[in-house]
Amino acid sequence: MRKIVLTMSVSLDGYIEGPHRDIEWHLVDDELHQYFNDQLRTMGGFLSGRVTHELMAGFWPTADADPSVTGPMADFAGIWRDMPKTVFSRTLERADWNTTVMHDVVPEEIRALTAQEGGDLALSGADLAETFRRLDLIDEYRLYVHPVLIGRGKPLFPPSDTKADLRLIGTRAFGNGVVLLHYRRARAE
Repeated sequence: MRKIVLTMSVSLDGYIEGPHRDIEWHLVDDELHQYFNDQLRTMGGFLSGRVTHELMAGFWPTADADPSVTGPMADFAGIWRDMPKTVFSRTLERADWNTTVMHDVVPEEIRALTAQEGGDLALSGADLAETFRRLDLIDEYRLYVHPVLIGRGKPLFPPSDTKADLRLIGTRAFGNGVVLLHYRRARAE
């Protein structure tokens, strides 16, 4: 059975973006980007909300055609283009680039996705992640903590009455100071 893996960059104080959707503080160098590529290449699909999908679709489909985009960034363009994508949106009727649109997060439909053959599913986007978390659909959390305090912005996890017990299954420090915290959901047997 495929797992749903939340993969997000976050500031040390818990934000995924600063005011006005600023992500300039993300420290993604070639080492980190190559690690992302190596992890995401094995996935079976991307799950994202409309905003995240539109940001990705606005750059990655043709990024490797730009001569200034090289190395791991150019490699990721192909990964993103080829990977099956599911975008959750109540307003989109269709989306390009190998994308299926789902209008709501229906647990039975998500479980049907995870029952299919293939690699795990990479989940991104704070609002969508909160919905998946509330419905107990996230199996693993791969949080890339950037060494910066931004003070305010959009938190990765807003206040909630939903508790999720996690087990640390790995860490990795990168040369730029980013630290991966890899957790697995501790489900009752």
